[in-house]
Amino acid sequence: MRSARRLRSVRPRRRGGRWVLAITVALLAPLAVALSDTGAPAQAAPNPRGFDFVVNSPEMGPIRSRIFRAKDGNTNRVVYALDGMRAPETHSGWEFDTNVADALTDWNINVVMPVGGMSSFYADWNAPSSFFGAPPTGSSSGSGALNVISEGPGKSYRYAWETFINQHLRWALRDRLGFNPYRNGVFGLSMGGSGALTLAAYHPDQFSFAGSYSGYLNISAPGMREALRLAMIDAGGYNVDSMAPPWGPQWLRMDPFVFAPLLRDHNTRLWISAGSALPAPADGFNGNTVNGMALEALALANTRSFQLRMMSLGANNVTYSFPATGIHAWTYWEAEVHRMIPDLSANIG
Repeated sequence: MRSARRLRSVRPRRRGGRWVLAITVALLAPLAVALSDTGAPAQAAPNPRGFDFVVNSPEMGPIRSRIFRAKDGNTNRVVYALDGMRAPETHSGWEFDTNVADALTDWNINVVMPVGGMSSFYADWNAPSSFFGAPPTGSSSGSGALNVISEGPGKSYRYAWETFINQHLRWALRDRLGFNPYRNGVFGLSMGGSGALTLAAYHPDQFSFAGSYSGYLNISAPGMREALRLAMIDAGGYNVDSMAPPWGPQWLRMDPFVFAPLLRDHNTRLWISAGSALPAPADGFNGNTVNGMALEALALANTRSFQLRMMSLGANNVTYSFPATGIHAWTYWEAEVHRMIPDLSANIG
């Protein structure tokens, strides 16, 4: 639904703070044990309609993206799909766990799926990830607190994902494939949802549309930094303090709740979604379901806070989608893309 309802002004990090804090405290234990973008893979091999596109980042080295061409061959309509917290170096979850590439290309939209960026939030980090200045040693399994001392992306070098997407990947797509570098779309799940809104807020010439599914959109709320600290330790062993110092300008710049006025002022078309944290019967009841419920409850609290913030600003450039069932799982994010596509199609290119 769309809403232009006006509420009285709210101050950043206050509205909904007690609600977010209570949920965060309840979730710290399960987050420390396992934070994952859950759901059974829809396919176990690369989509044959896609191809690799490698672009060098001065800070990060060669970065691979997967490209899916629009069915009608146009180069004007482009969307970027951002992965979740555990984004591996081998593939994008959007390709392996959903069918959204086929759905988007059938709508004559070109799809760009950057590969990698585990725990990065697709941000430019302050420094390479490390704890107490210790250099990384040994290989990473990608999961668990022991990875704080392991090697991995963003540890021997500094993550610079925002610069890469806005500058290096953007212009390489134009120069080598002829893709339109303006009025693109971007969407993502979980950390990718937060990253999508950040990219759109600060690069409105590149992104006219942004979508967030189960995103963390109020990261300066009480308890959220420590919740993210635990999540990032578990997802690859990353240090949130290396990403941005606490409560400084760099951290606040990453918080959708804080930069919401930019999205309103740019009239960026937004699709904001989170599930109810209630599973459907098809989810069954197991460890993944319980984790997915807990994570979605946190994402829902963040997303509702962001909704209140945008409504208080009088923003009418947002569609909100809050399905009656939905946990932190690929099945639900895939379904949300299908709901979003008509709005995306009408607001890019």
